[in-house]
Amino acid sequence: QDGSVWLTQAQMADLFQSTPQNITLHLKAIYQDGELLQEVTCKDYLQVRAEGARSVQRSLKFYSLDAILAVGYRVRSPRGTQFRQWATERLREFLVMGFTLDDERLKRGPDDGYFEELLARIRDIRSSERMFWRKVLDIYATSIDYDPSAEASQRFFATVQNKMHWAAHSHTAAEIIKTRADADKPHMGMASWSAGRPR
Repeated sequence: QDGSVWLTQAQMADLFQSTPQNITLHLKAIYQDGELLQEVTCKDYLQVRAEGARSVQRSLKFYSLDAILAVGYRVRSPRGTQFRQWATERLREFLVMGFTLDDERLKRGPDDGYFEELLARIRDIRSSERMFWRKVLDIYATSIDYDPSAEASQRFFATVQNKMHWAAHSHTAAEIIKTRADADKPHMGMASWSAGRPR
């Protein structure tokens, strides 16, 4: 539902190769610890079930993907161990490399617009000025006599930066600062800065 997964306690028990009783205990502890809000991650749904020769509607509790993942971190079973190993590997990739991808899923084709969102994010990263200068530095650093502190190196990067600015809006870096600086505006007219505040 809504691009997510909802399971009953019995389905979670089957998923993690545990018992419904254990799943109940884990969910109770998760909610008591304040790890998740029950009203957000648990919903009642009517389900039609065959009981003998008649169909009966029963209200069943379904739990969201957040609750399923939280149970996976607590349940003690071989499948639970496999889940934690998988989750740890994904988290390690994210912390070390800054991203993690389901390669096989992406190779199968677009899925609910997530593929387009991924492409948009990649385009945004590639177009960032910092990434551009990283590439320029990588190329320039291959020269035998490269010295980042040398005046020639600093003059080279300043010249290249000014050429890129001029190509984009017909101003050098210094001209942009002079044009946009305004003592009558807050922060001299600065529009953005790192760390959430001017430094």
